[in-house]
Amino acid sequence: MLIWLKWLAIIVAVVLVTIFAVRAWDSQRGAPLGLWQTYVPHELTAEELATADWPTWLRAEDAVMNEVKTAVSDKLPAADCTLANRYCPQSPIYPPKFAHDWNRSYILEPAGTPVGVVVLLHGLTDAPYSVRSVAQAYQARGWLAVALRLPGHGTVPAALTKITTAQWRAATALAVREARRRVPGGPLHLVGYSNGGALALDYALSAITDKTLPQAGRVVLMSPQVGITGAARFAGVAGWPAVFPAFAKAAWLDLLPEYNPFKYNSFPINAARQSFAMTQFVQHAIDARVADGRIKEMPPVLTFQSVVDATVDMSATVTALYNKLPANGSELVLVDMNRDAVFKPLLVASAAPNLDKLLAPAPRTYAVTLLTNEGQANAVAAHNTPAGSTETAVVPLDVTWPREIYSVGHIAIPFALDDPLYGTVPNTSGESFGIQLGALAVRGERGVLVVPPSLLMRISANPFHGYMIERIAADMVPSPQ
Repeated sequence: MLIWLKWLAIIVAVVLVTIFAVRAWDSQRGAPLGLWQTYVPHELTAEELATADWPTWLRAEDAVMNEVKTAVSDKLPAADCTLANRYCPQSPIYPPKFAHDWNRSYILEPAGTPVGVVVLLHGLTDAPYSVRSVAQAYQARGWLAVALRLPGHGTVPAALTKITTAQWRAATALAVREARRRVPGGPLHLVGYSNGGALALDYALSAITDKTLPQAGRVVLMSPQVGITGAARFAGVAGWPAVFPAFAKAAWLDLLPEYNPFKYNSFPINAARQSFAMTQFVQHAIDARVADGRIKEMPPVLTFQSVVDATVDMSATVTALYNKLPANGSELVLVDMNRDAVFKPLLVASAAPNLDKLLAPAPRTYAVTLLTNEGQANAVAAHNTPAGSTETAVVPLDVTWPREIYSVGHIAIPFALDDPLYGTVPNTSGESFGIQLGALAVRGERGVLVVPPSLLMRISANPFHGYMIERIAADMVPSPQ
């Protein structure tokens, strides 16, 4: 027995040394880290956020933005000050030059007295821009919308090398406090995209047992991060060589040009670790509330999720969340792949999960709506199975699959096809952000672009965005006439 343990220890040691050596070697390749990948601005701590109010948060946010300007943009070497660098003041994608910098927290106020209030939480590496269209939909219907910039975001990717889940959770609670201060009465909704979805769920679950937290009346999720690959648990191992300054690049999973004004492209290992920790908070909280019977106090959850998602484990949304929810009016809206006959021969059969096996057998405690092709044409219908029913109603929609799009994915859900940054047919009559990422038709010779073409090929807008807004709006209190 001791011999086997000795050999096991040797094998583990060899594997770890090999990982260390490979990561150390790999970190020496490519260009050195830029200022935006080394300078960490000073965000409020979780303890400071716990007692801060909204004006304090905005002052701290101003200070962080000023830090980035002084320590990064103003000191950028000439070689790094290119048109494709969002931190270069001469670049057309430099956010401080825009009419509104959507990297910052914002509050959208309705024309009259608010009939409700919503708190919106963006995703990992994202900015409050990603929840803008939903915030505007609430505002147009008489709601006050509070969109929070989560700590570590909207500044430089290096900020995510030191950020913690405690800061995200404390900032979420701060935003809800401000929402309730501004609108003491009326309904409260939480909207979360990706990692923001995990934070919205985490808050709602915490409010069940902590009565000092105002509880939401509804939670709306877009591509929620309920689960991610278990390999993220061990992401920190890949960063071990970074303890030595010579191997600092080992602390990053991706090092890419920062050409997106409202999202980081570079991705540090710490971000993966913290996002995995958020999924564990959520899953453990769900299981705890199921065990003590208080899951029945969970507000209704409305989710919009593509059946193919390369960022999160979409099956966890079903198995770890929906299959454990009470009969409280929750609904899961799934967007299928485009099964038009033109695409069908090219689709990987295993790309999407078998929904018949993944979903609990009907009748369920929650409703399910599947947006899928009518036959093999590009027309789309909503297949809705209400909670508690085994019958499915098929309702044709006034929307079709664009012929060039074979699926919706993780990052596309919050954005309309005419979004000025991510849309495939961007609206050019309003704001301009110096680049139209969703409209780029990537065709040409290899080695010409500053980024891998595969990044630009990923769909970034949702053909069913209008349907999503209609479904969210159905649960809003109508504006007074």
